[in-house]
Amino acid sequence: MVASTATRPTPFVLHASTLARAHTYLALAAFLGALCISCALHYKKIVKNGVAGYPEEWFPSVSATIGDWYPERNIFQILIAVNSGPRFALGALQYYLHRTPTSSLPGFVLLVGILRTLSCGGWVYITSTDDHDVHDVLMISYIVLNIPWMFGSIACTPVGHVASRRRRRWTSAAFFAAIVPMIYFFIQHKVHRVPGAYTRYSFFEWALIILDVLYDSSAELDFKAADLKITIGTLVGGSSEADKIASSTVQNTVQTSAVAAPSVSLEKGKGKDLSGKEGAADGASVIVIQPSPLLARARPTFAFISDVYLSYIFWSVYTSLAPTLFYFSVWELGISGQELALLSMVSPVFLGISPFRAWAKTQEGRATLHVLTLVGVAAYVVPSPLGRLLLVSFACAAASIRAAVDWLAVREDEVAYQAVVAGLGFLVSSLSKHANHSNNPVWPFIDERSGGYNKTGLALALLAIYEFATRSASTPAASTMKPANAAAPAPQRHWLPASLALGSFLFTLHSLLSDPSTLIAWSWTGYPIKGPVPSMHGSLTHVAQALGLALAAFLSRATPTATSGSTSGALAHSLWLALGVGSAYVMYAYKDWAGYAGGLGVAFFLMSAWPSVWARAAEAGREKVARTAATAWLVVCLFDVASTFTVAYAFVPGGEYFRERTDLVLAAQFALIALAFEWRLPRLRSSSSTPTVPASTRPSLPRPAHYKTQYTLAVLTALSLLATLWHASWPRVVPRPHREAARIVRAGIWTVHFGIDNEGRDSQRRMRDLIKDMELDVVGLLETDLHRVVFGNRDLTRVIAEELGYYVDIGPGPNQHTWGAVLLSKFPIIKSTHHLLPSPDGELAPAIEAILDMYGTEVKVVVSHNGQEETPLDRELQSRELARIMSESYPDPVIFLGYVVTKPFAPRPAPYDFMTSDGRVHDIDGEDYDRWCVYIFYRGLYRTAYARVSRSTITDTELQIGQFVVPPRNQGIVDDSHEARYMRAWKEELPEDHWFPMEYYEELGGMRGHFYHVFNTPLYYKIPEGASV
Repeated sequence: MVASTATRPTPFVLHASTLARAHTYLALAAFLGALCISCALHYKKIVKNGVAGYPEEWFPSVSATIGDWYPERNIFQILIAVNSGPRFALGALQYYLHRTPTSSLPGFVLLVGILRTLSCGGWVYITSTDDHDVHDVLMISYIVLNIPWMFGSIACTPVGHVASRRRRRWTSAAFFAAIVPMIYFFIQHKVHRVPGAYTRYSFFEWALIILDVLYDSSAELDFKAADLKITIGTLVGGSSEADKIASSTVQNTVQTSAVAAPSVSLEKGKGKDLSGKEGAADGASVIVIQPSPLLARARPTFAFISDVYLSYIFWSVYTSLAPTLFYFSVWELGISGQELALLSMVSPVFLGISPFRAWAKTQEGRATLHVLTLVGVAAYVVPSPLGRLLLVSFACAAASIRAAVDWLAVREDEVAYQAVVAGLGFLVSSLSKHANHSNNPVWPFIDERSGGYNKTGLALALLAIYEFATRSASTPAASTMKPANAAAPAPQRHWLPASLALGSFLFTLHSLLSDPSTLIAWSWTGYPIKGPVPSMHGSLTHVAQALGLALAAFLSRATPTATSGSTSGALAHSLWLALGVGSAYVMYAYKDWAGYAGGLGVAFFLMSAWPSVWARAAEAGREKVARTAATAWLVVCLFDVASTFTVAYAFVPGGEYFRERTDLVLAAQFALIALAFEWRLPRLRSSSSTPTVPASTRPSLPRPAHYKTQYTLAVLTALSLLATLWHASWPRVVPRPHREAARIVRAGIWTVHFGIDNEGRDSQRRMRDLIKDMELDVVGLLETDLHRVVFGNRDLTRVIAEELGYYVDIGPGPNQHTWGAVLLSKFPIIKSTHHLLPSPDGELAPAIEAILDMYGTEVKVVVSHNGQEETPLDRELQSRELARIMSESYPDPVIFLGYVVTKPFAPRPAPYDFMTSDGRVHDIDGEDYDRWCVYIFYRGLYRTAYARVSRSTITDTELQIGQFVVPPRNQGIVDDSHEARYMRAWKEELPEDHWFPMEYYEELGGMRGHFYHVFNTPLYYKIPEGASV
């Protein structure tokens, strides 16, 4: 038989520029096609918005064009789906073209491009009609991701590709310039409701789309300049150009190999291999890379992940200490003695003992300290608050010693790595809170009942410690590279300034950035909302943090030719400090978006300064680890106390000197941080002169660690945005009153003891359960400002608001120096005002005055926390002010929910008579004489029930509930006499809509330790005859 020879098929060659051109045409066809079709079929419908319609509005927005009507929406989505393939291919081909063995930037840009494409798909397929919030978040994410995408692509563009570089520059500049007027006209439309403003906004929105497509079309010019082709064919024994596989500059052994299966190859130019060398041979040159075993290759990555996770455990244990001990201070209403547990952080003083220090620096010693730190995580199993405090204190002592060794006692070339790992662990800690309703899932005072994942956290920590303990010197987490021409060490600096700066830096991070919503609480002013919202915009804080740390890592990267971290000196100079100081001033002095923008600047600055502060501390304290670390932690303890005294001044000795002086505390923080910066004036230098910032203070980050850092930051940012999207889909229950048909309002007031129950655990979910069972429509919560170090920087409203469906006003922020007040409402909040009631002697009293839309009737609701009986002048002035607030809207309906501290009918100067008489309101039940703390007053409503529900072990105060019927709009009360208001009834005499849950009767056992007490039943009242309800 004659052997037949198979004819090899002709290879298929596709120019990469053709793919890029197809992407451009498809994208333009999708958007412009949808615009033309929608204008032809639904013009007046798509230009209409919530403010105006045609002719005031005459040009449609992108969202209205692509998302509201058939068939344009469907045609657009089909074209975008078809375009997804070229879009992903575009990113991959750009990475292939731009990648180099000496830079991780192309890989980072590729990752950003993938996230950018996914977010684009999100806002395309989830339109504003489907879910307005999710659509907006994805759109904002897309715009934010354009920043690193555009600037990163420009940086990666080869110098010789002049045309593509020029197009990228002018399109990106025009893109970001168009954002400013777009935001301006959006505010004119959304806030000021100016007719026609949305049309002007739409012009700039469409400009962003066109510019974005034009920017991506620059890839076509890139691919043409490089003559990049995609060849599909067979590589068996031929010599065609399609068989030439380019050799890499990152080499392994190059061998000639026959590949029997069809393959895809990429070519750059003719007669060149990928390294750009002329005269590639006709034979099929195939790179055969001899990889090391998979586990050995992945071990450095596992080591890096382990280090970051152990850093997360450190921050989790450290941030849990203050809330664990402050439980005792709250119950004592003063200094209890347990505050001395803070000094456990000063444990690095024991590193002054030489044998102990030598052991702590060994791998065995560090692994042991890691294990001891886990005691603080495992403390969640201990039921006693005191037992947990002892274990957490011990864990903090071990963690502080281990941190001192890792941060200060390492080699100079490891400082930047340790700083970046600490920063990543801190960011993971903040992210875990953002995703878990503002609670760190491994905190010891959080358990499974309150949203904890303690067992999972412990298991992962044990795996990380095992990896650390078995890590060999040949497989470090970050392979080090000694830079060439390294500069000689600078003269030794004194350890004290560096130690003070490190301590202040640690506290500032903890107090402002350990939860992404803390900066938002600083800027919050109420309704109508004019600034960021915690659950929606917390990710912006994470983005700012990630960008700051990414900048520091990028400028600290080691290069084979530069001195150690030579470009990072700018971040250690006092001129860079000015950014942080200016941002801090804006954060403190302004509110809403302006104030939050200042906070984002602070976040960016602090994270960017991390390696510089670490380097200065390590340089000065390497030979004096014990005193440097112990002094730093002592500074942290002092700032913990000082920041608490600004609000707790009425309960502590010497507190009057700190009263409301957050400004001084903040100034002191940045003054001490300034000690880590270089204050010498810049000077001209020759090529042989010394840099302005000494090389020894400029940390150098090994390149493998730099790559991993950038990828990790991108992943963490994406996870934060995904967490925001998840929370944006809440509330699962749309805020609606429970009994609309009967026009009933149930309003409750509860002092919740800072969200810590009598067992020292987080109480948010226990509060949620009682509020849910009582079906409250309006809730006033007091002692709720938890955005402080001693309370864990938590948001007490997240669980209740998201899972039960409430509008939220979180009240005065932590920079207002109150214990906090919160308003939760099933009714829309039309307007709210925050008041700081007169408090010349005692604690500053907060109040929220809000107008709610209750079934079409505007009802004023006031939530307040008055001062204690030890300050009679404060109580009198506060009562007068509250009476003024309530009386100024007479005879409109009012509900007062507050902590008053008085006996019913107590004569003046006690608060009761001021508030009822001068405020022109009624007591919920004047015949209930067994009251002292909380009260409910009302006016212009029909009261039908009043209940007092025991606290169980959630707090030290009962939940009081008043039930009212709202008269129709513009119809007052028919009979407001005492007799009409006190027509008592059995529940059976009222419709079942008015009944409270039967399960909470004490004779039926109550629920979870709660039951109706004092009267052992709710009290019910008849509605006067002739009332219109």
